[in-house]
Amino acid sequence: MARTTDRRPGGFTLLELILMLVLISTVLALAAPSLRGFVRSRETANAAARILALTQYARSQAISEARPYRLHVDGSSNLCWLASQWCGTYVELGREMGRPFALPPGAVVRLTDASGQASPLSWVQFYPDGRTDAAIIEITGAPGEVFRVACESATERFRILAPGESGKP
Repeated sequence: MARTTDRRPGGFTLLELILMLVLISTVLALAAPSLRGFVRSRETANAAARILALTQYARSQAISEARPYRLHVDGSSNLCWLASQWCGTYVELGREMGRPFALPPGAVVRLTDASGQASPLSWVQFYPDGRTDAAIIEITGAPGEVFRVACESATERFRILAPGESGKP
């Protein structure tokens, strides 16, 4: 007696592959608008993290080089950059870490003193003894998210405050 076996090769047919591509494309098309908002809010969070990194870098460089550093915050052009004191004047660093960087489109940056009042200065100073000017750098993103990079006293380090956190103990 002869046996017949059905030896169909495993895998997907062309029709099954096309149907899966149509299904995946539809799901991605529906999810794209919400992903766009997620990416925009991450850009604002990344800008806050970068400003925090600049404050940490400025503090450590001021201590190690025994000269003042400044983090400039320009609210009109939404730029931030580092400068160090050299022969009595402040000059840009000329290094990758301190070069001017722009905040994401639609974001706004504002510098206030530790109490939240608008600062008359456009920079935060870092001193060779490890102290710094108490300040809050507020970044408001396009979707309305607000990130605060804050230092409430001259001896503290800057940190990113959680939404709604005042920073006071």
